[in-house]
Amino acid sequence: MRRPMVAGNWKMHGTRASVAELINGLRHLALPSGVDVAVFPPCLHINQVIDGLKGKSISVGAQNSAVEAMQGALTGEIAPSQLVDAGCSLVLVGHSERRQILGERDGMLNRKFAAAQACGLIPVLCVGETLEQREAGKTLEVVGRQLGSIIEELGVGAFAKAVIAYEPVWAIGTGLTATPQQAQDVHKAIREQLAAENSEVARGVRLLYGGSVKAANAVELFGMPDIDGGLIGGASLNADEFGAICRAAGN
Repeated sequence: MRRPMVAGNWKMHGTRASVAELINGLRHLALPSGVDVAVFPPCLHINQVIDGLKGKSISVGAQNSAVEAMQGALTGEIAPSQLVDAGCSLVLVGHSERRQILGERDGMLNRKFAAAQACGLIPVLCVGETLEQREAGKTLEVVGRQLGSIIEELGVGAFAKAVIAYEPVWAIGTGLTATPQQAQDVHKAIREQLAAENSEVARGVRLLYGGSVKAANAVELFGMPDIDGGLIGGASLNADEFGAICRAAGN
């Protein structure tokens, strides 16, 4: 049985003071024992968060990592090996903001995914469509291509040690949310695409929903058969709200 997961993506938010306050709130949360919980702070605060959460069952990941696994001459980037050395266990790959705003393409993301796994990090591959693509009826085509790029390059077995997050671009930071059934339909299609290659991998991989999840809608979303938790944006910056979402996954 797949173990639920709730991950908080802090994006480009946080000062040392505000991060310290958030860490304190997280330390006092009563988290469900059957849910894996993780946070993804900005790279500047990774060490502060890892130190601050020692003894708490919350994993720490990075929001991005380099296309090369090991240290080297790549100015401004952070190698997956350096993230492991810092204490990270996960890394986001292909978040919609990096695809849409920074122009990261599938070929680059394949390299990031492989480099992360080569160092023992668990990549959380983000896939999703824009509003224009959804309205054109291309949701499954777009998501299928993003997923298929990894399968073609690295093989479906790569997802045995990875997580997939479906994040409809039109529902991130907009206040819009896919209905639970809309989200389930895409999660089901993702699992079916994987199952066509390897049914065991498809049954085991965790699929997270990442489109404006809040405590108010988490229970219904997480109740869908193919949704195994959430990748949480803005709501993860409030410890109490994030804790409520984690408890919803535990139900």
